[in-house]
Amino acid sequence: MIIPERLRKGDTIGVISPAGPPDPQNLERAVDWLKQLGFRVRIGKYVQKANGYLAGSDQERLSDFHEMFADDTIRAVICSRGGYGSARFADRINFDLIRRHPKIFWGYSDITYLHTAIRQITGLVTFHGPMLASDWGAEDVPLLSRQLFLQLLQPGWLRYDEQVSDLSVLADGIAEGTLVGGNLSLLVSTLGTPFEIDTKNKLLLIEDVDEDPYRVDSMLNQLRLAGKLNRASGFVIGDFRLNRPREQNDVPSFSEVFKTYFGSLGKPAVSGFLIGHCRPNFSVPLGTAALLDAGRKRLWIQPGVF
Repeated sequence: MIIPERLRKGDTIGVISPAGPPDPQNLERAVDWLKQLGFRVRIGKYVQKANGYLAGSDQERLSDFHEMFADDTIRAVICSRGGYGSARFADRINFDLIRRHPKIFWGYSDITYLHTAIRQITGLVTFHGPMLASDWGAEDVPLLSRQLFLQLLQPGWLRYDEQVSDLSVLADGIAEGTLVGGNLSLLVSTLGTPFEIDTKNKLLLIEDVDEDPYRVDSMLNQLRLAGKLNRASGFVIGDFRLNRPREQNDVPSFSEVFKTYFGSLGKPAVSGFLIGHCRPNFSVPLGTAALLDAGRKRLWIQPGVF
């Protein structure tokens, strides 16, 4: 794996919108926060250009992406928000450019597609964490969501246990492997493409939002049929929530769906991690070594920067 160099105060952070356009006021608040931390900020040319549900054309969003990686004065690239659209230009990314100019890349949700493609083709460790307009730009950002940004400045092992949130053991045991994954629907969308998620001997992280249990069931079944669950070493189940009423009242709960797919695999699985579309949002590196001790309800993750 390629581990990016840590941030230092005074460094310049680049901001891009690989998917949808951000809320301008929220973006401004988040940029002000980065500046208060002592960083310079450069906004991509097309960050706020709206093209329907996309932040500009595919070529424009790709142009910002390439420009930020090519510029060695930019020490980290942070996404303004998710939404939809990152996968539309994935096959046109200059991955050799990323290999030659490795740096911190940060986001989640739709950005899962880019995390997966970048890691599997270049080996670069990336970060699954809160984004500028959709998270840090809110008026009441949870302290933990802010604090975990500091892992980019002060490398250290991350430990997640029940001091952070209540956790539920779906299957006992200890598993180790590279932490991979992210948004479940995006992971499923990689199947059959050049960027198909590789789960062999990996700790698979999944999370999602506003997907009914039957939809989560369907997506997990697709991963199962593709052999992705059986190849993984263990499972880290992040936040799943509905911000609206369920479509059907007689469907199983999320916990029942998780037990169906993870309870009998014979691989450690724990749910309840505040990773994903939640507050706080516990940010983690993807591509580093991790260890899940289901019995003790603990997850350790190697630093993502040096």
